[in-house]
Amino acid sequence: MTKLAPVRTPALLALFSHLCALMACWLLLFASARLLGVQVTLLVASLIQGLLAALIGQRLGLSGWWWPINLGFFPGLVLMQNYALPPWVPLIGFVVLLLLNWNALVERVPLYLTGPAAERVLAERLARLGDGFRFVDLGCGVGGSLLRLARAYPTASFVGVETAPLSFLICWLRCLPRRNCSVRMRSLWREPLGRYDAVYCFLSPAPMPRLWEKARIEMRPGALLISNSFEVPGVPAEEVLPVDDLRRSRLLIWRPGHAAAPDGPGANG
Repeated sequence: MTKLAPVRTPALLALFSHLCALMACWLLLFASARLLGVQVTLLVASLIQGLLAALIGQRLGLSGWWWPINLGFFPGLVLMQNYALPPWVPLIGFVVLLLLNWNALVERVPLYLTGPAAERVLAERLARLGDGFRFVDLGCGVGGSLLRLARAYPTASFVGVETAPLSFLICWLRCLPRRNCSVRMRSLWREPLGRYDAVYCFLSPAPMPRLWEKARIEMRPGALLISNSFEVPGVPAEEVLPVDDLRRSRLLIWRPGHAAAPDGPGANG
């Protein structure tokens, strides 16, 4: 059995980045004051600390969405102190971020949103499946792409899977008016994949090996596993669809079933 790499919790890496940045910032300001006679305001010091924390976090492998959080955390605290905001304001902000990004803490899967260009390429590829296909978005977030795809293909069936509480609630409310779209508050590891013709995910590198094994066991021949940007280590994609966006994204497509079959629900039995 293949050994998995040790889990590195992003929240702990972010905390470690801030601790290192605090120490480095204190040493830098202390040396500047003693040697050069330069003193800075608390806001400038917090900006220096935030920049160092963001750089350290990036070097430690934190995803890009952590950059503005690390950069703005301490400056935000200083600004709130200056404006005498009540203490529950940052607490509410933290709770909202936590409820939206719960998966980043427990499964190293941050809240990535499918961009418009990637969504167009995905919609064009789904058109080749024929009428009545079944689609699941593993980690659908707030459901924007899921709903737009459901509107584009009214005869198909769309399911979202999400465990971040606030993201799930927003997606559930948005899905209510659509009969061909639903969302489940369920871990992607508990969602059976054998019922779907297309399985879409925009996760992170961490869960891709385990997802591949799950898909290889559960998915039917000919069904598509579509990953936005993230590869399965050691398994070349059967199709690579480039996306014209700033991140130079790609849609990577595999057929994990044991035998390939023609596209379309009818081909899968």
